[in-house]
Amino acid sequence: MVRDSELAAAVDYAYAAYADLAEGGERPVRAVWTAGACPLDADGRTVAGGDVAAQARQVMSNLRQALSSAGATLDDVVKTTVYVASADRTDLVSAWRVVREHMGDHDAPSTLLGVAVLGYPDQLVEVEAVAVVAVAAGD
Repeated sequence: MVRDSELAAAVDYAYAAYADLAEGGERPVRAVWTAGACPLDADGRTVAGGDVAAQARQVMSNLRQALSSAGATLDDVVKTTVYVASADRTDLVSAWRVVREHMGDHDAPSTLLGVAVLGYPDQLVEVEAVAVVAVAAGD
């Protein structure tokens, strides 16, 4: 389980988990599963209430940090799920544009969902990811 001092300590879950895998002398890899990155500041407060794009920017910053803590980057992501607390497709597109901006040319498979509510007060966006990264033996 990965916890990170750069992210809010007030949450009651790990920011990521990983498993190092190798079989038959193959190069070892680390599979990383993140919790849903939320639009929280370092003090655990939801940022930018009512602003989907601004929350998505904070979410992606927090996702980068959680991945980094597990030895991965956005370029190692093999799947994302993007949750937006809205039934308005323009809100979903707004969040998606920010996610794509951060992912750049790395177009990992993703699912984009409109949901009724997310876990933190005033939270509109959450992104979870799975990453796979090569690791040096013994890391």
